[in-house]
Amino acid sequence: MKIAIIGAGNVGTALAGSFKRAGHDVIVASRDPEDAGGVATATGARVGASNWAAADEAEVVVLAIPFSSVADVAQEIATAVAGKPVVDATNRMSFGAAGPEMDTSTSNAEELAGFLPRAHVIKAFNTLLASRQVDPTSAGVQLDGFVAGDDAAAKATVLELAGSIGLHPVDVGPLSRARQLEGLAFLNIVLNVANGGKWQSGWKLVDAPEAAPLAA
Repeated sequence: MKIAIIGAGNVGTALAGSFKRAGHDVIVASRDPEDAGGVATATGARVGASNWAAADEAEVVVLAIPFSSVADVAQEIATAVAGKPVVDATNRMSFGAAGPEMDTSTSNAEELAGFLPRAHVIKAFNTLLASRQVDPTSAGVQLDGFVAGDDAAAKATVLELAGSIGLHPVDVGPLSRARQLEGLAFLNIVLNVANGGKWQSGWKLVDAPEAAPLAA
């Protein structure tokens, strides 16, 4: 697949490397071209001329940016992503008087879908720490790649993408399930913060029921 990753931080770098190792054509873009160039050099990806140009060329677009930047980036790439899967890998977290907290009444992915009504927004890769996006096993266990979305074809594409980098792809249902996926990520992050974790932990649903086959 031809994949555009918008974002040049830890998550963008980790996913770019994993996608390249899986044989995909990866384009990295960022508001800072030097940052995108650094990721491209480290992973073997290409550098996009702009966020819009990268998204326009790609078959799948992955947002690996802070959610505070999503509205601006969505406005920039809207015409380039019409009809395409746009993967939201962001997470939802804020800090209150008692420490980390999150609003569970909606999700980042659902908000992104509002910004990009002509794209097919898919929630994926957010439950993995960057270390597990590089190596999707923990303690010898293949980790799950949970995928949520409303468009069946777009979701199938992202499930295939998750499997290609070594994850066990799991279809968790409609985009509204992104609320639970963001909750899983929140819990993983909070546990690492509270316990001085090594940021290596990941999620595996053991003995998960298989989806029933569709009737012919």
